[in-house]
Amino acid sequence: MREILPALHRWYTAGTPFGLATVVAVSRSAPRDPGAAMAVGPGDEVVGSVSGGCVEGAVFELAQEVVESGEARLATFGYSDEDAFAVGLTCGGEITLLVRRVTPDEDPSFGAVAESVADGRPVTVATVIGGPAPRGATLAVWPDQVAGSLGATGLDVAVTADARGELAQGATGQRHYGPNGERREDAVTVFLHSFAPPPRMLVFGAIDYAAAVARIGDFLGYRVTVCDARPVFATPKRFPEGVEVVVDWPHRYLSATTTDARTVICVLTHDPKFDVPLLEEALRRPAAYIGAMGSRLTHDDRMRRLRNVGLDERELSRLRSPVGLDLGARTPEEVAVSVAAEIVALRWGGSGTPLTATGGAIHPRHLEPES
Repeated sequence: MREILPALHRWYTAGTPFGLATVVAVSRSAPRDPGAAMAVGPGDEVVGSVSGGCVEGAVFELAQEVVESGEARLATFGYSDEDAFAVGLTCGGEITLLVRRVTPDEDPSFGAVAESVADGRPVTVATVIGGPAPRGATLAVWPDQVAGSLGATGLDVAVTADARGELAQGATGQRHYGPNGERREDAVTVFLHSFAPPPRMLVFGAIDYAAAVARIGDFLGYRVTVCDARPVFATPKRFPEGVEVVVDWPHRYLSATTTDARTVICVLTHDPKFDVPLLEEALRRPAAYIGAMGSRLTHDDRMRRLRNVGLDERELSRLRSPVGLDLGARTPEEVAVSVAAEIVALRWGGSGTPLTATGGAIHPRHLEPES
């Protein structure tokens, strides 16, 4: 959704109705996660994707029908045993889509949501997908305000509270309520789509490896900052466009920087005068991943120094060192792939084992949050 919002905002501000299809549930090996979206606008222009090509033709026709009728529709697509080339997911998964018409009259807060996402301000959009509440009704929830309604005051209050909790985690998924927001009832199903700012990747040490790691971090959707105390190395021309480059002592920069449970920290300096104070700070603050480059000998020396400054075993257990998965990497670009693979594996609970050596579902089942 984030990628196609500029086109949607353009249609919206022009007052042109468009059909918006959003993935609201998946199972098994579905190719896209909840929140993936496709839209059909003026002149049958299509932006986005909900399945990587499996069902886009059928969704295109459905979106046209929804724009014509104005009635939101819920549609499920899955694998067809009789004909793998029929409308369905040949990967064996199943996706459920909500398709609704969007206009300024029907969704007055859509423009404000698009502007918030473009500006990096967090917002969650709650949309009714089933039950006695009006399907397709939306409620936009920011940390300090709301806009729209799901049709009942009690439902709006309950969803607002949950949406702010999901927003703090950057989470997207379904919640279930009674008609007036009653907990532990499932008459109304609401899809909460959180637009949190992109997670941060902090890369310390402006060496050749840092440029490669910054490049792949940007590719994975992180907001990347490279920091080094040496101005001769920390120059923007050495790094991809869009990567922030900071000249400062690493530990001082990190101590003044907010991190959260999605932040990735890559320490590539492998110099004790930088590493030790930096990791002392990093290992005592929120982060999804903290990795440090160096040989086995460097690692052993680093751990001894960190223990000497007072870090305990629980804190030290968070450190991924030597950084990356064992891919046999040699070049900076190969090492960056190794680091990225470890970050992704840690994020999703992957083992790093070749898929040919594993069995069962490739993707773990998506679990909905408890009501």
